[in-house]
Amino acid sequence: MSSGMEPPAAIKQLLRWDQLRQTSWGQRLTDNWVNIGMGVFLLLVTAWRFASTWNESKKYKHSNRFLPAPNFPTINEQLDFDYTKTEPAQLRPFKPKYHLTMGNHWPPELPSADSPDSTDTDFPALENLNPDDLILMDKNYKSRLAYRRKILAEHPDNTCAVTDDKRIHKAVAEYYTFLTGTYLPLRYPSMFKLHKTLYETGEHFMLQNLITGEMWPCFPLSSTISTYTLLMTLGKTLDEDILFLLPEEGTEETAEPKYVLHALITCFPSGFNPGLDKLGKRLADIHGPVPGYKAKLESSMDRYFAKLEVGKYVKRANWNITHNTELYAAGSDTNHSHEGDEVEELKEIDLEKTFLRTERQTLQRLPKSKAIVFSFKTYLYPISQIRDEGSGPALAEAIEGMKGGNTPGMYFYKRGAVWGEAVKRYLRGGGGDQKVVKEEVLQEVEKVKDHEGEVRLRRKGGGG
Repeated sequence: MSSGMEPPAAIKQLLRWDQLRQTSWGQRLTDNWVNIGMGVFLLLVTAWRFASTWNESKKYKHSNRFLPAPNFPTINEQLDFDYTKTEPAQLRPFKPKYHLTMGNHWPPELPSADSPDSTDTDFPALENLNPDDLILMDKNYKSRLAYRRKILAEHPDNTCAVTDDKRIHKAVAEYYTFLTGTYLPLRYPSMFKLHKTLYETGEHFMLQNLITGEMWPCFPLSSTISTYTLLMTLGKTLDEDILFLLPEEGTEETAEPKYVLHALITCFPSGFNPGLDKLGKRLADIHGPVPGYKAKLESSMDRYFAKLEVGKYVKRANWNITHNTELYAAGSDTNHSHEGDEVEELKEIDLEKTFLRTERQTLQRLPKSKAIVFSFKTYLYPISQIRDEGSGPALAEAIEGMKGGNTPGMYFYKRGAVWGEAVKRYLRGGGGDQKVVKEEVLQEVEKVKDHEGEVRLRRKGGGG
């Protein structure tokens, strides 16, 4: 075999790697492996850089989804929340007896838990509130907003109002910024989104309502943005009525400062005119028509407001029966009756117009302005729902309990003299199987109050 001849293929396979590299075929193979190695290395570097960039992007997006609010409690997000599938809260705050009190500890003259005539359910106590649940959303959100805007347009002076006190703008702006910049985009990210923007004044953030498509600044763009505008924005964004109270000037340093209502956005008042009659008044004057308030609750309320600490959130619920289908029930003659009023007792009820009306109320103190924020969300439940779910007897007992609590006059104040007997009959199984029972007048009555505040009814023009 001459040296110039190529070895057979079988012999090529036996060549050592160093010999193989010296051939042209081996050189090409070596270059390919180097290229493959470099390609893999570059791919790994690219993947690492992409992962790092993605993580940084996620951190940036997370930190810019809401504004930091170090003076407020930490809020936990609900990533999978779907308001369209969330039922409204079902509140059943009625108790066997009605006691006018802020809770089991106020006032001290109320029966103790050891009293044989007292039960734990006698008193509508304040409860601690998880800040996460400050505002509740449900499937009625969109329709409620539309209704609120209608009410704001028709009754602007009564639903949105602010005094000229120089302190109130900072208080409203403080709460507005917390809600729009922190709470809403963090707690309900499927409904609200924060956007970073640039204005002539610098960096700014806008809150987008993903349900309505609207965008609002997260804090006033300038000092020229009025308190009224901030209140109206809250009223068009939340299904929540909000009132701001500040200590009366000159009483701030006293043991029990008197709190005054200085700003409000209240679309669903019940039996009162918030903007027209209550603005600028003390708590005691606001609650003046409430039976027993001055004697049993005024001092307790002033004391509690004075001692309420920043970071302390509380809630309670109240209830009434109404045959008014409107959430906006302003005026003194809608859901309340007052001394001297003439009322008509119903023989039967109209099921399409009779509701259990409840308010979920919350209370807090703002960290900077120290203003008190009182909020409430109103719910209407058809009276037929209460009976169908089996709560009829309990509600009927609670209606009777308004006469046996520590403020018997509350029965007339809540118009029990009008609907009480008819509603109790229905709740306990009376009223037949009719879906709608026509409202009939049993008698025209006059209110006659005895010294204990009880209400007696007598036929007009007839005997007792």
